[in-house]
Amino acid sequence: MFELWTEKYRPKKLDEIVGQDNIIKRIKAFVKKGSIPNLLFAGIQGTGKTSVAIALANELFGNRDNFIELNASDSRGIDTVRGEIKDFARTKPIGKANFKIILLDEADALTKDAQQALRRTMENYSETCRFILDCNYSSKLIEPIQSRCVVFRFKPITLEDIKKYFERIEKGENIKIKEDAISAIYKECGGDLRKATNILQACASIDKEISEDTVLEVIGKAKRKDIEKLLNLAIGGKFLESRKKLYNLMIDQGVSPDDLLKQIYSQIFELEIDDNEKLRIIKLLADYEFRIVEGSNPLIQIEAFLANLKE
Repeated sequence: MFELWTEKYRPKKLDEIVGQDNIIKRIKAFVKKGSIPNLLFAGIQGTGKTSVAIALANELFGNRDNFIELNASDSRGIDTVRGEIKDFARTKPIGKANFKIILLDEADALTKDAQQALRRTMENYSETCRFILDCNYSSKLIEPIQSRCVVFRFKPITLEDIKKYFERIEKGENIKIKEDAISAIYKECGGDLRKATNILQACASIDKEISEDTVLEVIGKAKRKDIEKLLNLAIGGKFLESRKKLYNLMIDQGVSPDDLLKQIYSQIFELEIDDNEKLRIIKLLADYEFRIVEGSNPLIQIEAFLANLKE
């Protein structure tokens, strides 16, 4: 049976959370007291906001009986607050628990009317229920809701955090992840651990020993040495050869124009050329990228960019 690693290796305890040490330390202080206030988790996706909420419920209750998770982006109207949320909040906790927890995922997707209704629900059932609001942009929540919560801002996952998390998956799945593969995944995921895990699982379906080449094949990006060769050929005045390399990347390997432009931009800084020349190439790249955004043919525009690299 196929199982998503994002769920299989989701932390069950607060101590298993990676990358948010300061937040976990503060939340543990609440757990030690046996109670928590309303919480607001803000930050980019894939940084562990939902995992922390679930782990917190496990620490407090030992089960999910007094915990419910709702996705506000699926049901974002006032009826959701007046119906499902209110119905759960108004009932007494099960067992010896003093309160229940409602996790409202993507709370910033709620309409303004729904947020006003949520504010009233938070006030009316403060004795029996606590709310954890998970959002990408806390500024989209009305001020009365923000003022009723303790705010935690989740930072993007670092390279060291991803290495630590991948070590656990390596042991559990009997795979080998090379250092360059981890770096390639980190560059692609942008601090999103869920995205990094999904990329790793896709790579593992191809090969049990995962290298940078495996990662680039999965995410549809070119190898750094190919981008370097493409630029050096064009800068050296060998346009036809660089054009051939371009066709190999975009047509044979299926690299998208957007990804190719981003990789070219990153590679410019690593070229062994004068800084003024790097500035000239960046300005040139910006001009042709703008033309593509405006609707010009990407292949023709990148060819023109390569043709103009040699002064």
